[in-house]
Amino acid sequence: MKKKFKLEDLDCANCAAKMENAIKKINGVNDANVSFLAQKMTIDAEDDQFEDIMKEVVAVCAKVEPDCKILF
Repeated sequence: MKKKFKLEDLDCANCAAKMENAIKKINGVNDANVSFLAQKMTIDAEDDQFEDIMKEVVAVCAKVEPDCKILF
C-alpha cells in the first residue's frame, strides 16, 4: 500500500533525509520518500501492517524533527 501524507513544520532538507533513511529501516516498509520542498512524505508498506508501521514512522519522525507533524 502506498500513501501520501502532508508534513507541517519540517525545517530542513537534512532532517528530511534523516527521516527518510530511518523510515526505510522500519520492518515492513518497502520504500519511503520525504520531500522537504513539497513538505510531503510517501510511504510504501505492507497493507496488513500499515497501521503499526505508521506508529513507528511517527515516533521516528518525532526523534529527528520534534516540531514536524504528519497530517493524516
